[in-house]
Amino acid sequence: MLDVLSARPDLRCAMRLRYHLLGGLLLCVLFPALLRNGFNLPPMLYPADVKMTVGALSALLGGYYLHRRLVGFPGVSASSYILPAFTTSFAAVIVVFFFFRLEYSRQDFLLSYSLALVWAYAHTAIGRRAQTLRLAVVPGGAAKTLEQIRGVSWDWLKEPEAGWHRWDGIVVDLRADHGADWTRFIARAALAGVPVYHFKRIRESLTGRVEIEHLSENTFGSLNPNRLYFRLKHAADFVVALLVFLPALPLAALIALAIRLDTPGPVFFVQPRLGHRGRVIRVVKFRTMRHEEAQAISLEERREHARTLPHDRRITPVGKWLRRTRLDELPQIINILRGEMSWIGPRPEALPLSAHYDDEIAFYSYRHIVRPGITGWAQVNQGHVTTVDSVRDKLGLDLYYIAYFSNWLDVLIALRTLRTIVTGFGAR
Repeated sequence: MLDVLSARPDLRCAMRLRYHLLGGLLLCVLFPALLRNGFNLPPMLYPADVKMTVGALSALLGGYYLHRRLVGFPGVSASSYILPAFTTSFAAVIVVFFFFRLEYSRQDFLLSYSLALVWAYAHTAIGRRAQTLRLAVVPGGAAKTLEQIRGVSWDWLKEPEAGWHRWDGIVVDLRADHGADWTRFIARAALAGVPVYHFKRIRESLTGRVEIEHLSENTFGSLNPNRLYFRLKHAADFVVALLVFLPALPLAALIALAIRLDTPGPVFFVQPRLGHRGRVIRVVKFRTMRHEEAQAISLEERREHARTLPHDRRITPVGKWLRRTRLDELPQIINILRGEMSWIGPRPEALPLSAHYDDEIAFYSYRHIVRPGITGWAQVNQGHVTTVDSVRDKLGLDLYYIAYFSNWLDVLIALRTLRTIVTGFGAR
């Protein structure tokens, strides 16, 4: 992902990771250790104190690592993931201490944890003042489409000029013919150590969408996920679904009872949808609509009934709550155990809608190259959509997930899904 910062000279040093880590080491590791021993250095060499210091340092470094991996994706607020990153790292270290029966002080760990959060939030607040990206744009080709992207200081060049230090990078449409002067300018910038980005790379990094205008030699490679990770993810999906299945049964029973008491009809809604590699799968959900209107009659009606509109009158009172909390998707654990779905991936569409979108959008079928998921990058960024234009934007998000398929992106989506469950973002 894009990893460039536009920082003023007086803040540039403070923003470097080495100073951030040094400050964290002094404040969150050494200060609690000194406080624990009354600022007396020799006792810090005792085994128990060494273990506590190593544990606090490991938790601090783990928190930094988790945070940096999570905030490397577009649209991610650095401050939003400080708490989950450092909470996870400190909790993991405490579990290790507890498991191996190592002596530790909960008060000291709590102090280190609190100071780590304060330091991380303070660093992020200072960094926000210095994080406006400044990019120079070479005219020509499709680079002009970048002007629609906000939050970046664009320098629209009119002629080749020096002064590389002013920019965090140079953006250019590398497929366009720019002439000898601009070509020399780009080459000299690269030699001077200034990053040169293809405009599509920058657009993907800033918007979290992959847009395909035509087939190229890179299309199939970039949209063909790593096979090893794909298989490991499939195995992990099955194991997690197996572990969740039995504990989820009591909750499923209560939901089923609520549905039966709410409106007449079956508890489950089973719908054929398009899955991995274009195979038809039968997706299982808790019924959230009135039964008499849940099934379409004619072929034309099937497409309209497959869409869920804002304030849809077919949704039942219990169904509205289930959709808001996403608990209507709980039975899809069965689909995961069958190997038809994943926890995270592009949402499977109903067959009439999938056929319609495939007719309207040339590259729509590319989203089926990975297993569909209960939640996904498009769901946590865009929510539920129905129009062709919004589905085209959603496809860009799905293709971004496929192109940057990784465990860290899955972790980010999982965290955002928890937020979605709490806030009801995108529910219909």
